[in-house]
Order: sequence, then structure tokens, then C-alpha cells
Amino acid sequence: MKAVRQPAVAGQFYPNDAQELRNSVDQFLAQANSTGPAPKALIIPHAAHRYSGPVAASAYHLLKPKRDTITRVVLLGPSHRVPMQGLATSSACSFASPLGEVMLDHSVINQLFQFPQVRERDVAHIEEHSIEVHLPFLQAILGNFKLLPLVIGDATPTEVSEVLEDVWGGEETVIIISSDLSHYQSYEKSVLMDQATTEAIVNLNVGKIRHADACGCNPINGLLKVAAKKQMTAKLIDQRNSGDTAGPLEQVVGYGAYGFIENPY
Repeated sequence: MKAVRQPAVAGQFYPNDAQELRNSVDQFLAQANSTGPAPKALIIPHAAHRYSGPVAASAYHLLKPKRDTITRVVLLGPSHRVPMQGLATSSACSFASPLGEVMLDHSVINQLFQFPQVRERDVAHIEEHSIEVHLPFLQAILGNFKLLPLVIGDATPTEVSEVLEDVWGGEETVIIISSDLSHYQSYEKSVLMDQATTEAIVNLNVGKIRHADACGCNPINGLLKVAAKKQMTAKLIDQRNSGDTAGPLEQVVGYGAYGFIENPY
């Protein structure tokens, strides 16, 4: 890969013009009314901004108080383009969006090669949108930060959780799992399916969420394993689907935003 991973879905999933994109993201964030402490970890959708942007903004809005505290974003997204085993890192020095470049944290990425399930696979990142669509929100909501992007293929909850625990860090690090929920169901069925998925997430039920429930089920289940071990509190921030935001009702895609809080002992 070249030194900079260039945008693959700008102009499709979000505006390609920098000012238009910034205005759009700022508007989503201004309309968010979520309240509560800034989560340590989040599950946030990754569809085109016109569909999932309001739900994503409700999660990112909670990070505003930590704009100058968070300096590392660990971002896990499922592989949509490349069938693969394990977790894929990138050799790029930065990921670009129309809003600029985000440097990768290779000092931490390099330590992940101790895990056999982690490999450098640029091909998994080149056309993958599940990480890219989050960049404009991160660039709008945070100050100076570095990115640790991982594309997740076929991986067990344990394979994901041990990597997450290794990069967990402190207040300087936020963990983001990129996932949509049910896909191409009727509005009514989607609501029922997504409610069951929400129940599994907030109750930290590891392994209950399958691919039909969430395309990012593998990284989600890995996060739930860590959250259960750490006795974290998970809460629903926002749950809607494309029929609620910008799409027809006949076939919808579900979106959920969830926050995970570390409890004091």
C-alpha cells in the first residue's frame, strides 16, 4: 500500500467535498441529544451517512468532553470485500478522508503481531468502508489522535478479545466497533430483530449475536467478552433503521449505537 490509504467511498457513502462533508457531520452532531458519561468503548454503525449518520452522531456526541483527552482510537470493522481469517492491520502511515489525514499508531500496531491471528493485509483495507465512514466523525469530534484500524474477518470472540485487552489503554484510548444490525428485512421484522440484538448487547451475552443480526458480529462478540470480564455496564444510546432516517420501509437496515462504561471498584 502507498503511504496514505486514500478514500474509497467518498462521494458515495458521504460527500466528497470537504466543506460539504464538514457541514453535514456538524449538522448530525448538532442534532444529537444523547447524554451521559463518555464511554470507554462504543458500537457505532457504518452505513452511508444519510442513512446511519444520525445514529452514529448520537454516539460520537458523547465523546465531546474528551476531545483533548483521547489520543488513540482503536477501530474494528468487519470485512465486506475480502474473505479472510483473523484480524488485518494496514501498512499505511495514514488514512485520508476529505477532511485530511489521520496518522496510524504503528508503535501499537507492531506489538499486535505477537498474536497469530493478526496479520498485515493491505488488501483488506483498500476498499473497505466499515472503517472509512467513521473518519469524518472522528476528525470533527476529536483533537489530535492516532488511529489503530483493524479489519475483522472470521475470528472468534477470544481472538478479538485478547487483542482488545492488549490495546485497551487508559483514558487516552477509545475502542470503537463498527457494525450495522439486521439487513434487508421488513421494517417490522427489523425492529424485532434489532431489539433482540440490543438485549444481547446490553446484557453482555457473548456469542449470541450472529451475522444475520449484525455484520460486525465477530468484533461485537469480542468486545462483549472483554466487557463481561471487566464487569462493564453497556447501554443503548440510539436504535433506528434506514426506514426511520432516509430509506423506504419495505427493506431496511438496522442501526444501533451502544456505549460501554468501566465501573469503579
